[in-house]
Amino acid sequence: MLKHNFLYKVICLAAVVFAFSSCKKWTDLKPADGIIREDYWKTKEQIHASVIGCYASLLGDPAGSDKPLAELLFLWGELRADMLAPSLGTTNEEFEVMNVNTVPSNTIVDWSPVYRTINFCNTVLDFAPGVINIDKTLTPEILDSYLAEAKALRALMYFYLVRSFGDVPLKLKSTSSDADIVSVPKSPKEDVLKQILKDLSEAEADAPLSFGNQAADKGRITRYTVNTIQADVYLWMENYEEAVKACDKVINSRHFGLTGASAAWFTNVYRNGNSNESIFEFQFSPQKLNSFYNMFAVGSRRFIAANRVMDIVFTSDLANELTDLRADGASVRAEDGLIWKYVGKNTLDLMATGESYTHWFVYRYSDVLLMKAEALAQLDRGDEALQWVYAVRDRAHALAGTDNNPDPGSKREVTLFILEERAREFMFEGKRWYDVLRYVKRNNYENIDYLQELVANMVPANSVRIAQAKMLDHNSHYFPIYEYEIQTNKNLIQNPFYK
Repeated sequence: MLKHNFLYKVICLAAVVFAFSSCKKWTDLKPADGIIREDYWKTKEQIHASVIGCYASLLGDPAGSDKPLAELLFLWGELRADMLAPSLGTTNEEFEVMNVNTVPSNTIVDWSPVYRTINFCNTVLDFAPGVINIDKTLTPEILDSYLAEAKALRALMYFYLVRSFGDVPLKLKSTSSDADIVSVPKSPKEDVLKQILKDLSEAEADAPLSFGNQAADKGRITRYTVNTIQADVYLWMENYEEAVKACDKVINSRHFGLTGASAAWFTNVYRNGNSNESIFEFQFSPQKLNSFYNMFAVGSRRFIAANRVMDIVFTSDLANELTDLRADGASVRAEDGLIWKYVGKNTLDLMATGESYTHWFVYRYSDVLLMKAEALAQLDRGDEALQWVYAVRDRAHALAGTDNNPDPGSKREVTLFILEERAREFMFEGKRWYDVLRYVKRNNYENIDYLQELVANMVPANSVRIAQAKMLDHNSHYFPIYEYEIQTNKNLIQNPFYK
C-alpha cells in the first residue's frame, strides 16, 4: 500500500499545478493573470504540492489532448531502432518514423508534453523562492531541496529534447501569465547541454539523499538520480572521466544493487516497481493507468518484438533448457512476440486492462554499471569495463551464445559488446535509439556503418538504399520540429534535414 498511497498523493496534488494551465501550446501554459502571484505561493505546503505536480505531469496531460509522456518517450527511443516490429494497430505516423520518412506534420514529434513538464519546473523555480519571505516555517534547506528537484527534472527533460531534436528552444522562465508569452528561438545543442550540466550541478548540492520511504525515493529525484543523469549526459558529451566519477557516486553510496535472479525477479523489478535497483521511475497506479496495455496487449496491438529480439539479441539454448532471465516472460513472450515488460502480471500471466500500471523505468542500477563500463572502455580500461558488464550478465543468466568474448585491449570490441548488452538489459525501455546514436556519433561518426546495418534491418527491402542514404546525413538523426510550432513561433527555424 505504501507505493499506491504515494502515487495517489501525486495524482491528487497534481491538480494544483494542472489547474495553472489550459492551453495546448507549451508557451501558452498559463492561468488567468494573477492567480499564481496573488492567490498562491504563500506556504511551504503549496511549494510541496507544486513540486509533486511536476512529477504528476510525467504521467500525462489531464485533458488528454497529447500523447502521454511515457508513451512519447517509448516512441522516441524505440521507433527508430531495431527491436520493434509493426503489428495490426501500427499507425501511419508510426510507420513513417520506422521507415525513416518522418515529416514535420507527424504528431510523434510534438514536444508539448516535455515542455509542459519543463514549464511546471520553471514555475516552481520562479515563484517558490519568494515564499521564504512569507512562510517563516520554510527553511532555506527545505526550499533548496525543492528547487533541486525542479532543476534536475528540467535537466532530464531537456536531455531528452536535445538527443531527439538537436538544437531546441531553451526556456528557463515560466509562462505563468499573459505577459510571459514569448516566441523563443532554438539554442545550439551545445548551449542546451551546458545548461543541463549547470542545473544538475546546482541540484546535486541540495537534492536529498532520501525522502524517507522507498516509493518516494524511486518516484522523486534524489541526489543519486542527479548523479545518474550526470553520468548519462557526460557519456553523450564524450567526457568519460566525469562519467566515471558520476557513476562512482551512485555505486559507492551502497544504496542500490542488482535484484537477485529468482522466480519473483520480474514481479519485483517490473510489475511492482520501486525495487532496490530502481533509481527513478514514472509511477503509475490503479488511480492513474498507463497507455501500454492498448499498445501491446490487445488484438489490435500497435507493436510486437522484432524477430531478432529472440533469435539474435537474446538467443536460446534449448538443448540445456537455459534462457536469459530478461528474455521470454520478461521483455517478450517468445511464442508470439508480445512485448511483455509492461503487460505481464508475472512471467506467465497477462494482466487485465484495468491493471495497466507498470511503471516507466527511466534509470535502474544496471544502467549505472553499464554506463561506467562504457566510459571505462573509452578510457582504454577494458578489463575494468568488462567486470561491470559481466556483473550485469551474471545476474541475468545471460547465455554463452551472446558472449562475444571481446579482447579487453580492443576498445572497439568492448564498446560493441556493451552496446549489445544494453540492448538486452534495457529492452523496450526507450533507450535503444539513444544508445545507438551515442555509439555511432562517437569520434566524428566513426561507427556510421552500424547505423547503416540497423536501417537495413528496419525498413522494407525496396527502401533500404534510400534510408541508408538519408542516414549518411547526420542531420537526419534528429527529428523535425513539429509544424504547429513552426507556424506559431516565427522565431523557430526547421531542422536542416527537413527544410
